[in-house]
Order: sequence, then structure tokens, then C-alpha cells
Amino acid sequence: MRKVTFGKPIIGDEERNAVQKVLEGTLLVHGPIAKQFEADFASYTGSEACVSVSSCTAGLHLCYFDMGLGAGDEVIVPAQTHVATAHAVELCGAKPVFVDAEIKSGNIDISKIEERITPRTKAISVVHFLGLPVAMDKVCAIAEKHGLKVIEDCALAIGGRYKGKHVGLWGDAGAYSFYPVKHITTAEGGVVITKHEDLAARLVHKKAFGVDRNVTERKEPGIYDVTDLGFNYRMNEMQAAIGIEQMKRIDGFLEKRKANYDTLYAGLENIDGVTLFEKPGADFENSHYCLSIILDEKMRADRSKLVKAINDKGVGTSVYYPSPVPYFTYYKEKYPVTGDEYPVASAISYGSIALPVGPHLGAEDMEYVAEMVKKSVGEVF
Repeated sequence: MRKVTFGKPIIGDEERNAVQKVLEGTLLVHGPIAKQFEADFASYTGSEACVSVSSCTAGLHLCYFDMGLGAGDEVIVPAQTHVATAHAVELCGAKPVFVDAEIKSGNIDISKIEERITPRTKAISVVHFLGLPVAMDKVCAIAEKHGLKVIEDCALAIGGRYKGKHVGLWGDAGAYSFYPVKHITTAEGGVVITKHEDLAARLVHKKAFGVDRNVTERKEPGIYDVTDLGFNYRMNEMQAAIGIEQMKRIDGFLEKRKANYDTLYAGLENIDGVTLFEKPGADFENSHYCLSIILDEKMRADRSKLVKAINDKGVGTSVYYPSPVPYFTYYKEKYPVTGDEYPVASAISYGSIALPVGPHLGAEDMEYVAEMVKKSVGEVF
């Protein structure tokens, strides 16, 4: 039986040697390696500035914190996303106001955004679901009309572009994740990219306690001032060293993901009871994080049986995500919902199965996955 894991970080001698080189020195934080990684990522995305952070969540939180977001404020947030997207708003004391998804892509339903905007709304949060870009010109037009900021959650979207522009550069800022199964990894960590250099400068300051000068900038050791409230949201030099080597492989990683995605997509078309997200038009450049199948409503109650059947054949799966965020206990208790207010997000959360397309796999793996999914559907239904 073939073993097809859902995700696997691809770490080689280059990454190990880069980390070892850092460990042979004494500067493990605030060093040149993080700055080099930031420069490499900025160059790849075409951004004016890039700020390394400890995680994508930290990056999102920093952006809202810098906005002065607080009690009484609201942010439009997709219902179909990782809970971190909403947590970043909640941690500032503001309220996430959820909007349902569209079924063809899993992305926020742009047609429903304006009806959720109130005088308290300060920003629109956009998530490029599974790496497929949102139609950002439409979102930005709404934001400009209402005087709102736009923060892009690009956790699964490295390499995603809309109308030729990399995601994260349409709005005011975009945050990325380098968790082990993402497109590249730094073990943990993230970055924020932005077209606003003044915003980047403030984030650099606030990610390190609001201290006015870091260790390498102090004329007298241990002497500094604190001019702002801030956090410890820094990326260390070991993580950045891994990131530099990973960025050298990003084009190859993305090419392999696309090839795997296309092979698997072709193998999964025309299965009774199973729907795939629509392939986007030329304006949308997908980062191909994974491929999710969506089960018809009559099949959703038995999703766990289908997952088990697929897993028993050696194919790893996941779910993105197990519930619309407003239905998680924390949010449901704080912001009660009545009935099924997010039917499309529910259909995706409760009826989808995510399948692997990572660069650790090849065409034969994709053919095997498609065959096992078809076989499992036949067995269960």
C-alpha cells in the first residue's frame, strides 16, 4: 500500500548547515540573517517592505494593534477561515463581524460585505482560502468607499497573485505563515509585507516591546528607551536561516504543487456526489496549498466514514476548517447565532475533505490518491 502523507516539510543539508552556521556565532536574535530573509521575501513578492515575525497570527495582531483597534470597533472577517484570523481581531478587544463564503472558491462572499459594514467598522479582513486569491480590486473598492483598512491573511497563499500582483500587496498589509506544512517553512514564524514603509517601520518597533533600539543599535550595552507599547513577536536567526534556504526553492515547490494539483483535479472530476472548487480565470494565480473535495449534502453525515476509508488506503487527509469560526464555542457563546447564518461556510467546513498536493509527492501519488478516493466513495456510499 502506498503511503501518501498530507504534508511534509522539505528540509535538506542546506537548511541544516545554515542553522549550524548561526549556532556557531553568538547573535541569535536581532541579527543580519532575519534582515536578509525579509529582503529575499520582499524581492520575491515585489513588496516595498517586509517584517519578520514569530507567526502569521502575530503579524495580523500587530497590524490591528498598530491601527489602534479596540473596544467598540469592528472588523469584517470571513466565516470560513482558521480561527487565528478572528483571534487577531478579538485580541485587540474589537469584534469580528463574520461574512459567509462563496461556494465556487471558499473565499469571502464579496457581495455580502457591505451589508455587514456599520459606523463601527474599521477594517476588512480578507483570507485567500487554500491559496486562491480573492478578487481584491472589488474588496479594495468597498474599503475605499467606506474609508476602511484592508488586512490580507495570506497564510496559505505564497505565490498567489491577482491580476499579476502578489497577494498581500492589494490591501494595507498581508501576513504569511511558515508553519511546517506550508509552502515554505521556518519551523514556526511568519512575515508581514506592505506597500507602506511607515507601517513597516512601526511594526518593526512594536514587534520588539516598543524599545527604541535593539541590541546591535545601542551605543552603551543595556541602555535603551521604551517609546511605545509592544510585544515579543520577533523571528530568531535560526528560523530566518531556514527561510533563506527555503526561498531558494520556492519556485520549484510551487511548480510541483501546481502539477500535482492539476493531475489530482483531473482524476477527481465527475465523481457522483463530489464537487470541486471551480478553476479560476486568468486573473487568479493559485498557490495550490491543497485540493479539497466537497460532498453533497446527503453524504456529509458520513464524511468521517469516508475519511477513514481514504486514510485506511494510505492517503493522508485534513479539513479546512472543522467549523465556521462563528460556530466555535468561544465565538458562539460570546456572539450568539441563530440558525444557520453561514450556510456556504457550513457546507465547506462540514462537507469537505482536503487532499495533499505538496512537493514531497509526485504524479503517481496523485493518481493513487484519485483512485483511492473514487474507490472509497464507492465503498461508503
